Amino acid sequence: MEKILLKNTGNPKAADIEEYEKAGGYAGLKKALAREPKDIIEEVKKSGLRGRGGAGFPTAMKWNFAVADPKFPKYLICNADEGEPGTFKDRPILEKDPHLLIEGMAISGYALGAEHGYIYLRGEYPEARNILDKAIQEAYEKKYLGADILGKGVTFTLSVHQGAGAYICGEETALIESIEGKKGQPRNKPPFPVNSGAWAMPTIVNNVETLSNLPFIIEAGGEAYASIGSKDCPGPKLFCVSGCVNKPGVYELPMGTSLKEIIFDHAGGMRNGAKLKAVIPGGISTPVLPAGSIDCAMDFVAMPKAGSMLGSGAVIVMDESVCMVKVTYRALKFFEHESCGKCVPCREGTEWLRKILERIERGKGRKGDVELLSEVAGIMSGRTFCPLGDGAAGVVIAMLKHFRNEFEQHIKSKKCTFS
Repeated sequence: MEKILLKNTGNPKAADIEEYEKAGGYAGLKKALAREPKDIIEEVKKSGLRGRGGAGFPTAMKWNFAVADPKFPKYLICNADEGEPGTFKDRPILEKDPHLLIEGMAISGYALGAEHGYIYLRGEYPEARNILDKAIQEAYEKKYLGADILGKGVTFTLSVHQGAGAYICGEETALIESIEGKKGQPRNKPPFPVNSGAWAMPTIVNNVETLSNLPFIIEAGGEAYASIGSKDCPGPKLFCVSGCVNKPGVYELPMGTSLKEIIFDHAGGMRNGAKLKAVIPGGISTPVLPAGSIDCAMDFVAMPKAGSMLGSGAVIVMDESVCMVKVTYRALKFFEHESCGKCVPCREGTEWLRKILERIERGKGRKGDVELLSEVAGIMSGRTFCPLGDGAAGVVIAMLKHFRNEFEQHIKSKKCTFS
């Protein structure tokens, strides 16, 4: 497949606007400004583009909700808070091809009637902040941003808002709270951000990867985009592969590529000829899959049928030397630390799960601890304010489903047999 999202990342100068223009950059924005906003949304609808942040919601449908709301101003926010463990798919775009994102946001802003945009950037990406600030300044100087863009009477301003390292701010309403200068905690929904988001105005929040598809969709057309990947989830997808593979990295592949192909064809197979044990397919909050369940299509429709979720497309590969109890324990340490504390099931539940896992991992597990883990995770599921608690519970539930024997062996042996 010809690269769309990573096509410029091999050019070490691609972050400079002149290099981006030489490669055809901003042609999509020029083409978009010659059309009506509703036609842009219709093209996105034809493309079948779905949000790449994890939820997979149809992009055009989300946009239409905001456009239909009569309130102004409207805001466009790019979610660049890439905090999911194992996820680094947006980083190549942010650091190596920032103008692709800027162009996508300018196109989206025009289509939505949003005059103000923000890139909410992960606090741990300081280099990306410098690169984005420089690229945004270049875009202003070339009249791709600001008032009267390219003499078309369109206004779209853009700035970077950097977070302070809170994973919860990847959730769109917590992100909005943070932009407004408040504590990063999720809001009640409804109302949804498309109707009452930033400063109570209609707000669209899209992921870096989602917005970076816009220049191609406008240039090549929605039907050309829809011809890539699977029928239900078309287009390219960025998969970031880490763990026990020979070639970890970010791969741009058609949506629907099998998990087995990603690991063994693109990522070079298992490191040192080891045997595959398990895969977390979409970032740490997606349920683990055992080695026998990886012949599945990586898209938003097929993955739930396989027993997991596509999530962010962060593929974490583990061989037989990996202790699944330790993986679960480390995951729950993360979730406990990152829980915003707003709701009791998550605030208390993540701590309970972490404590039980900690004693099992340290050889102090008790009879009934496996059942207790299952009970606490079950109580949390579906009862937390936002998906963070569900993600934490889901990790435990899936691990016990596929690797319960390891937990029981830890308790019986009073030690980890993998250390």
